[in-house]
Order: sequence, then structure tokens, then C-alpha cells
Amino acid sequence: MKFVEPPSCRAPSAIVFIGRNRRGHWVAQEQNGLYGGLFVNRAQAIKYALFENGHHPETIVELACEIELDMGSRPGARCMSPRQIRPHIRSSEGVMT
Repeated sequence: MKFVEPPSCRAPSAIVFIGRNRRGHWVAQEQNGLYGGLFVNRAQAIKYALFENGHHPETIVELACEIELDMGSRPGARCMSPRQIRPHIRSSEGVMT
């Protein structure tokens, strides 16, 4: 039997940022630092973000700049401008950017 950890307690519309840190690892982190993690690849970061946010791909934002995992009050993104983020959309075949 495989045990699965339940999603973290959070607001249903929470934004989850994903991106790479300075070492090239993928980071997924909720906007208020309630949950997050380090991942080997982008697909695993998105999979985690979808699991944690209740499968709402519209609330996942990929950053074009570095983001450091910070479980404090805010994620440690180095830049945050609208032209540097891409929201994710769901296609009939899965998550796309």
C-alpha cells in the first residue's frame, strides 16, 4: 500500500511560483511560504504544485528569474515583473506553458 501525504492547508486560490534557484534546481513555493520544495526537474515541480493547490493549473506561475526556497513569509524571488512570468494553462493532454 502506498501512503500519500495530504495536501497542505491553504487558501484554494493560492498562487504557486515555480522556477530555478541559483544552483539550477527547480523550486515550487506557495506565495506566502506555506509550502514548497526543491525538485530535480520542472515536471516534478509542476506535479507537486498541482497536488498542493488542488489541481488548479491557473494558479501556477513560472518565473523567468531565480527563486530561492524560503519557508518564511515570502518566496525569495530575485525579480517579479509581469513580463517575466508565465501562467500555466491546461490543455486536453495535460499542463502546458
